[in-house]
This record gives sequence, C-alpha cells and structure tokens, in this order.
Amino acid sequence: MIIKRKTQIILALFVTSVFLFQSCATLSRGTSEGRFPERRHGATLVIIKKDGQQIKGELIAVKPNSLLLLDAEETSMAIGIANIKIVRIIKKSKAKLGYIIGGTVGYGVATLIALSPSSGEDHSVFWTWILLGSLLAMPASLLGGTIGAIAGTDKTIYLEGMTDSEIREALEKLRKRARIRDYK
Repeated sequence: MIIKRKTQIILALFVTSVFLFQSCATLSRGTSEGRFPERRHGATLVIIKKDGQQIKGELIAVKPNSLLLLDAEETSMAIGIANIKIVRIIKKSKAKLGYIIGGTVGYGVATLIALSPSSGEDHSVFWTWILLGSLLAMPASLLGGTIGAIAGTDKTIYLEGMTDSEIREALEKLRKRARIRDYK
C-alpha cells in the first residue's frame, strides 16, 4: 500500500489529535463535572495531638496560636498549636495527570520521528514509527504516572520538638494552604 507523504502527515496528526483529545477528556472528568470549583478549599489535614487523638478536616484558617478546621460533619474546631504533635497534609494524587502527560509525550516523540524528513518516501519506516509510538506511550505513561504519584505524596510536619521560629515558619506554610489565607 503506497500512501503519499501529505496523507501520512494528515493521518499521523489525526491519530495524535485523537490521543490528545482522549487524554484531555479523561483529565477533565476528574473535576466537578468538567466545571471549575465554586469556592476555594483549604488543604485536608490529619492532626495528631500529643494525647494521641487524631483529627481530620479542612484547614480553614491559621490563627496565631491555633488551627481552625472544618471536619466531615461541617463542625468547626480550633486546635491549639501547643497540643499538636504532628500535622499531615493530605495531597491529591497526581498519578492520572502524570500518566496522561507521559503517554502524550511518548506518542508525540514517535510521531515527530515518523514525520521527519529522514523517513522520506519509505512507508515501512513511517508505519514502524507509528507502531513504536503506540508501544512507547505505554511505558512513558507508566513512568509519568509513577512520577505523578510520588509528587502527590502526603507531607508531614512534626511540630513537637520544633523551636518557636520553626513553628512560625511551618504555620506560614500552612497558611498558604488555608481556605482563608489572611485570617486575623
């Protein structure tokens, strides 16, 4: 089967655009029905107090001596900094985004090589690179997904044993993740 160079380019661009469209559609399903959230949410925290009690909730604000949280039952509570042993910031996994980016890059590289002038009129080289692009997209997706999962790991802050200046620095980092950043 002999296909002209222009047809090869159009076909490769079509296959690549279908792959990219599918990736974007998959990524958009992760948001609330494809729309942007209506309000800003604070980070989800798990706080372990010095007495061993665990509290999970959304960080609303960072006060000078306490953290204001909203738990699953929509109950707000202030937890004194002096009573906190560990603060764990629960991050959302970025594995899906990494998977999509890795697959897109892997397939895109193979497509660019298939379209390079060096493949010339040799149709077997073109189809070989298109096939290799499909095969390269799989490990690239897995690598991207792994990197995304690592980037989305939870962050733990050990307040117990910190100096006052280190605690202030940690609270400043938490303030950036609060729903209300400039709470007075």
